[in-house]
Amino acid sequence: MASRKGLTILALGAVVALGFVAEVMSQDSRPADEGQARMERFRQQLTDRLKQSLGVANDEEWKALQPRLEKVTALRAQSMGFGGRTRGNRRGGDNNNNARNAEPQNDVAKASADLQKVLQNADAKPQEIKTALDALRAARAKARDDLAKAQKELQEVLTLRQEAQLVSMGMLE
Repeated sequence: MASRKGLTILALGAVVALGFVAEVMSQDSRPADEGQARMERFRQQLTDRLKQSLGVANDEEWKALQPRLEKVTALRAQSMGFGGRTRGNRRGGDNNNNARNAEPQNDVAKASADLQKVLQNADAKPQEIKTALDALRAARAKARDDLAKAQKELQEVLTLRQEAQLVSMGMLE
């Protein structure tokens, strides 16, 4: 049997993979290629392990948990400044949506990109930097507020054991 720490890391990976795969699949309507099929198998293995670690009794219970877990995962990534671009785009992937995916996909990523643009300009005025910095802080604060709300919504459908497991994994406070 896997150690508790290993299981926690694996379960957290499953939640992250769920959010990543959902984002990628929603942005690309092409039929699944070999890489997507491998990712789907990987996601399914991680999902099964997460369900096991949470003691999910049946598919109906999972249907109630999954979208809330995915929402918490996505908002958690946003609040930390991640989730702005798809993996394929970061690696220079050749999917047909590169032009669209080159732009940040959430408010935190957009504000972060805007701040980076300002900082790349050696002649940027202090007020420009302050404006971009304030915008990033505001986007992060909103993402944290949205995350807290999503975590509360997730807690509403959890058993006490599931809640404790997700707190130990760092998904809930």
